[in-house]
Amino acid sequence: MAISCVRGCGERSFPRRTIFYPTSPQGVPTLSDQLIIGGRALRSRLILGTGKFASNEAMRAAIAASEAEMVTVAVRRVDLDAPSDPITAYIDSSKILILPNTSGASTADEAVRLARLARSAGLPPWIKVEVIPDPRYLMPDPIETLRACERLVQDGFTVLPYIHADPVLAKRLEEVGVAAVMPLAAPIGSGRGLKMAAAIAIIIEQANVPVVVDAGLGVPSHAAAAMEMGADAVLVNTAVATASDSEAMARAFALGVRAGRLAFLAGRAPEFAAGSASSPLTGFLSPIVR
Repeated sequence: MAISCVRGCGERSFPRRTIFYPTSPQGVPTLSDQLIIGGRALRSRLILGTGKFASNEAMRAAIAASEAEMVTVAVRRVDLDAPSDPITAYIDSSKILILPNTSGASTADEAVRLARLARSAGLPPWIKVEVIPDPRYLMPDPIETLRACERLVQDGFTVLPYIHADPVLAKRLEEVGVAAVMPLAAPIGSGRGLKMAAAIAIIIEQANVPVVVDAGLGVPSHAAAAMEMGADAVLVNTAVATASDSEAMARAFALGVRAGRLAFLAGRAPEFAAGSASSPLTGFLSPIVR
């Protein structure tokens, strides 16, 4: 079966045709359209964070269940001095791209320093920029984020910034050369879902780089809703890592992302303020009741 893309079919991520083939272990049709970020093709549109898991083994099982092809790892969690049992040993880097992040940075200088440290340690020259000075709501600093991204792009990194759902900031970051933008749905770890949906919709409408909805997604239906809006991907961590069964929750998120993407490509029915009957209300019973 093939479906033509129905919205925004630009070159950045939306294919003209989408072919389905039943290769999922869950027996669910798998989408073959690919997400392109920084020149890298990804079949999975679910990016997984690696914090908060009960163990590295649980993390590894969740990554496998999620089918994610990109995972993010805080640079400060990589033990650069004693790599006898680093977290990266539990991630198959031949199949999965490790995306280091600058978690813990509160200024642009700190973010740049962490990125360079990760690269010098042999991690890929990709970086998720997180600059968070606010310890309560963990909101990213837009000015320091922009400064860090400008420097890191010039330094040859593939840069994915975590940002407020701010359309103007997203465009400024796009102009300096980031590979994607990652607007928050709600505060990190809150599980509150798409509280910033209206602003994210504007970012999606205007972006020429992939839009990855990040932070605050609590259940697979939140991820599906983000994908139905036209997001290119979602990033989830806490909702999976702290679930009673993180492996099962990872699988559920994978299905939610796939369902949302499929619904987006299928093109939803229009929304109306008033009722709209699914069957004609006139012309059939009239001759009988006369």
